[in-house]
This record gives sequence, C-alpha cells and structure tokens, in this order.
Amino acid sequence: MAADETPWVEGLTIGAAVRRTAKAHPDADAFVFTELDASQQMLPANLTPAERRRRALRVSYRDLDAKVDRVAKGLLALGIGKGDHVAVWATNWPNWLLLQFATARIGAVMVLINPAYRTHELAYVLKQSDACALFLIDAFRTSDYFGMVNEAIPELKHAQPGQLKSGDFPRLKQVVAMKPATAPGMWSWEDFLRGGEGISDQELAERESLPRPTDPINIQYTSGTTGFPKGAMLTHRNLLLNGYYIGDCQRITETDRICIPVPFYHCFGCVVGVLCCLARGAAMIIPAQHFDPEATLNAIEAERATTIYGVPTMFIAQLEHPSFAGRDLKSLRTGIMAGSPCPIELMKRVVDHMGVREMTIAYGLTETSPVITQTRTNDSLELRVQTVGRPLPGWEVKLVSPDGHSLPDDEQGELCARGHGVMLGYYKMPEATAAAIDGEGWLHSGDLALRLPNGCYRITGRIKDMICRGGENIYPREIEEFLYTHPSVENVAVFGIPDPKFVENVAAWVKIRDGQQITEDEIRAFCKKSLAHYKVPRHIRLVQEFPQTVTGKIQKFRMREIMIEELGLRQAETA
Repeated sequence: MAADETPWVEGLTIGAAVRRTAKAHPDADAFVFTELDASQQMLPANLTPAERRRRALRVSYRDLDAKVDRVAKGLLALGIGKGDHVAVWATNWPNWLLLQFATARIGAVMVLINPAYRTHELAYVLKQSDACALFLIDAFRTSDYFGMVNEAIPELKHAQPGQLKSGDFPRLKQVVAMKPATAPGMWSWEDFLRGGEGISDQELAERESLPRPTDPINIQYTSGTTGFPKGAMLTHRNLLLNGYYIGDCQRITETDRICIPVPFYHCFGCVVGVLCCLARGAAMIIPAQHFDPEATLNAIEAERATTIYGVPTMFIAQLEHPSFAGRDLKSLRTGIMAGSPCPIELMKRVVDHMGVREMTIAYGLTETSPVITQTRTNDSLELRVQTVGRPLPGWEVKLVSPDGHSLPDDEQGELCARGHGVMLGYYKMPEATAAAIDGEGWLHSGDLALRLPNGCYRITGRIKDMICRGGENIYPREIEEFLYTHPSVENVAVFGIPDPKFVENVAAWVKIRDGQQITEDEIRAFCKKSLAHYKVPRHIRLVQEFPQTVTGKIQKFRMREIMIEELGLRQAETA
C-alpha cells in the first residue's frame, strides 16, 4: 500500500470488520478445518487431498458473520456485555474462532488461556483476570480440562448451570462446554446457543454500537520476571492494524489461503493468523487442534495453501516428516517464521524444498500486539536470516543505552518501540505497566538489538534471562517460585541452555533440604502435575552449592557454561 494510504480497518472494531469482510467477500472461505467434517467429527487420516477438501468443515465469510451473531446473542443471554471478561481455555477449535469474533462484537474482553496450563495456572488466570465466564473443551490428548477445572473450582460440580458460587472466584458465574461433551455445572454449547434465541436483532445491534476501537478486547497472558503471568490488555485497533500490516508485508490478498498451525491463544494464531486473514479477505486453513506436522502438510496439499506460519521447530518437523518427499506443495509462496532465530540452513530448506520463496521473518511481543518489525517478500535470503526486518508502518523503533540515551547504527542497546500496537497496560498491574511503558509511550522490550545502516534490526540477546523454547517464552522466576513450594527444596536456580531442536531448553539446579531425599525424576514429575509441559525442566541437577559472586549472588551464566560442557552442547550454542 502507499505510504500515505489509510488501512480500511482504521477506526473499526473487530466486530465491524467481520461485517465489512463478509459483505466484500460473502462466498469466499473464511475458515476451513481440514481434520473435521461439517459436524465437527474427526476425518479419517488416510484421505486423498481431493477427498479431504470435499469433506472438510468449511465456513464462508457470509456464514461466519451469521454464526458470530448467534454466539453473540448467546453471550448477551448469559448477561455478558461490554467490558465483561470471558475466559477461553481450548485448543484450535471452530468455536474458539466464533468466540473471538462474538466477544469483540459486543465489546466483551476475551481472556486467552494457554491450553497447556495446568490447574494452578488456570486458577491464577481466572482469579487475576476477574473472569465472569469460562468456555472450555473437555479434553485433548493427556489434558483433562473438565478434571482440572473441577479441581480448581470444586463448587462447580454441585452448581446448576449459570448459578456458580465460588469463594475463590466470586465473579465467575458461567461455565460453558465448547464441544458436545459437558459436565455438571456447565452449559452445553447447544443450550448456550438456544439461550440466545430470545435476543432480538435490534438488541444485538444496540449492543454492537457500544464498543470503540480503542477499547480493550483481549487480555493475553505473558509470563513475567515476578514469577506470575501478566495480562496484556490489547485493543481492537492494536490488533486490526497489526493484522493488516502483517499481511501487507507478505502481499496477502483475498486470493491467499493461510495455513495456521500455530495456537489461537497466542498472538501468532489469533492476530498474525486470524486477523490477518480477516483484514485481507484471505482464508484461514486450520490443520489440527494442536501442531502436527503430518496434519499441516495434509492441509497445505488439500487446500492449496499459499501461506504457511510457524516457529523454526515446526518447519523442521515438516521437512523431516517421512511423507514430506511425496508432497505437492507448489501452491506455497509466502509465510512467517517467528518466535526463535532462523538458522540460514533451515531458511534455505524452506525456500528450496517447501517452495516458500517469499518467507518473511517477524519480531515482536505480546505487549505489542505482536509484530513490531518484519522482513519483506523481496528481501534477500541473508537479510531474512540475519535480521528481523524493518518496522511496520506506524511504528517507531529506537535502541537505548542503559542510561537511556538513543544509540546510532551498529551499537547494541535495548530495543524500544512506540506505535499503534503498544498495549494499554497489564491488567491490574500498574507498577509492571510503568516498568514496561515509559512516560513518552515507549515500550521497553528487554531485548538487545543492533540497527544496521539499511534500517533493519538484528536481535542480539536479552536483558532479562527469559528462555525461548521452540517459540514459547519462559521466565525462570515463575518455575523457581513453583519449585520452592516443594517441601524438600531449599534453593533452586532455573536457566536456559542451548538445544538442537528447540533452540533453548529449561535447566534447573536444585539444592535439597538437609535430611530430605528426592530424585531428579520425582522433581520432574512434581512439575509435570502443575506446570505447562514446555516449562518443565528438561535437565535437572541436584547440587550442594551454586556458583556465587563474593556478595552471594547466584551466577547463572556459570551454571549454563557447566551444563553446556557437561552435555556436549557447545555446537548447539554456536549453530
């Protein structure tokens, strides 16, 4: 688009944007779930691409708009309105998308819960977010969501639907099952929809007129150095403009079909994926509830996807899948790789073997809705692996020294950004907000970077000791504080070490209290019961002491060096 051209989504809410896209492209595919049929049942795994295309769950933009109205009416019938917080805890499921758009249509705020969370993480988010309703699936793989929610909210199984009274969660009244399976205390999805049949079109229109583009619409949790997740409040405008410009960098139009194997709960899914499609009139192709390399390849083939998203480990998994050699992926043109640095050899394989000749690299944070910088489709291969590109339109980026002075090209400093994507703040955390956003509106990323003379940025490190495992950001303090709850643990230090598959992985050194006995496997099992799988330490060492400075400060960098040598990871570190 021209530099002075105003994006069509400017000044709109997400609900209004859905209506505009549905009017402009009524018969075009809005979304396709390639592992589900029209009744949301799993399709057989061995279908041909043509058969999969014929039988897949497919919804046009016209039908999406109508379905969103129906879900919005169901929300209103539950007493949910503008500003109310609605938590959603689910994998990539069709009703997740309907809730994203329906909450936006009436101005309710969607609280996005990581489907990998366990009981204590769920309880924290429900309480901290002041959620008045929870929508959830029953189970996926080894996660029993109904079991965990009943553990967190024991009153639920004895309550009538809509009449929950919990001492720990006084605002939470409504729990709705998103799949056919339900349990005591919950509305079924069909009962939820039937409840909205008494809401008139006029009442919905009146409620739809209340939200403003600058209102918060999402609360997305990101772990913090305090040890507790922080809820970033993002607005309609934050998310729509980000989605629009991300698509612009990839040259996305209404003819494109974007394969989205990344999770909806994350900005990569619900903004870079879903809202990019909405803003450009493109189709969302959803391969599976959770990333699966074979399902992703199936989806690309069956739906002739032009665009593919993922973190580096996802692309590696597809390239190394046994069925990859026989695939027809000629439809692919562009996409986004983000979440971790991209090795040049991987980018070459994605371009040469998958055919994604216009793959782009994006960088950002949940707090920036998420993308700040992105490479463009005509950038050189070297530029796409050595940098994270240039700022999106509407963003200012600067690098600052520790004393706050702006730095010139080729000098490392903290990357700070200001523009349309900066969050409103962290929900009910004013001190954390003030620490992240300064008085002039600059969001301090905590990342170290260089700006090259060509205007592109290269990320060089992190000020904080965050671990980035396969695209998931992990903060050691959160895991440390959890391990301290174990009665046998006296002291603990958690840090990241190189990993050939995930780029980084979690390591923990643990000192046991005198007279106590516990094994590394028992500590790992303790973590698995209550932490998301990606936060569970991959490497655990029981130690008697930690490397320390003369003032007693633990030296995590020394522990990292020791582990690198012990595990033979020097090559992974420099790869």
